[in-house]
Amino acid sequence: MDVRELAVPGAFEFTPRTFPDERGVFASPYQEAAFVKAVGHPMRLAQLNHSRSRRGSLRGLHFADVPPGQAKYVYCPTGALLDIVVDIRVGSPTFGTWDVAELDSVHFRAVYLPEGVGHAFVALEDDTVISYLCSTPYNPPAEHGVSPLDPALGLPWPTDLKLVLSPKDAAAPTLAEAESSGLLPSYEDCQARYRELRSLG
Repeated sequence: MDVRELAVPGAFEFTPRTFPDERGVFASPYQEAAFVKAVGHPMRLAQLNHSRSRRGSLRGLHFADVPPGQAKYVYCPTGALLDIVVDIRVGSPTFGTWDVAELDSVHFRAVYLPEGVGHAFVALEDDTVISYLCSTPYNPPAEHGVSPLDPALGLPWPTDLKLVLSPKDAAAPTLAEAESSGLLPSYEDCQARYRELRSLG
């Protein structure tokens, strides 16, 4: 398992070995030992999410209140997608920084997003499936969004796609608007949450 820390500190890309043969292919996109070595604590699992999207479907930029926040471990078992993580932790040295990973059913890369960061993705093919492990259950009052099309962020959405957003995502505030309204998580609260998780083992 190859591990790469993304430009957003605390977010990681994991690339497993694949084992193709005449029957198909085998891969293990999540491996606890590699995860704990990179992140510093085990992945706590409360929910598994699964969605299928047509080409151009854009979901995000989503995040949850911290504490407790919601960490995600994301991979793509079918199709291909562009996965983007954004540092929206107010007070972070890398606030506003983003990074991107291409997830697909060839390499079975996965991305870990810690509590307090923003997440968005766009399907690059029809019938793209994304599955992600979540550290906390879905809690609608604590779930929020920032516009994935915020020009100040300048996220690298492919220009050859007709992007399709939900009405909620299309109406989400810009990063600056979300910050000024007090909607975003604080870097201090996120760091406290990370320390708590490491102490729990």
